[in-house]
Amino acid sequence: MSLIVAGRFTTFPAAEAVAEQLFARGFVEEDVNLFFVNPRGMHDMHHASHSAHADAASPHRKRNLVIGAIAGGVVGILLFGALLTASLPSTAIAAVVGAWIGSRIGAGWQRRAEHEERVHHETRQSGVLLAVHVSAENQATAAEVLREAGANDLERASGQWNGGHWADFDPTHEPTPYGQAGAQRA
Repeated sequence: MSLIVAGRFTTFPAAEAVAEQLFARGFVEEDVNLFFVNPRGMHDMHHASHSAHADAASPHRKRNLVIGAIAGGVVGILLFGALLTASLPSTAIAAVVGAWIGSRIGAGWQRRAEHEERVHHETRQSGVLLAVHVSAENQATAAEVLREAGANDLERASGQWNGGHWADFDPTHEPTPYGQAGAQRA
């Protein structure tokens, strides 16, 4: 694992100016990475929140579908049967249609609950993150440059640094403030 110090900036030009300051202090280009962190709730929207695989992986998915289907079927039978005193085949069709509608409603509840859980538990702010691959000897220098340049949310992390990038960065993971990281290890 690599030691990483990072700070958030509002614009790429501001972060790029700080990167130049880091280069002037002896850091090399492959140890500095700039990237944008999306706003809360917008991380990986196209992959996880809309995929069939993510829905199937949910532990409560089947329960919500079954509850919705049963409730929809009962409502279909009661409404159709009570209002029209219909025949057995039409009541059965009403139950199937009601169950299908209810299962869709149950699935919608699940997706909404998953989205709200992901959004409310994210604590990282959006913006341009300037991450610096550091060693124990130069981490204080990197933190000082970032702090003096007005970085927001100065943090320290342990992660994979590959090819000049923070390879295992997770925008949903709560950042560890730089000052607290040092106190925890002491």
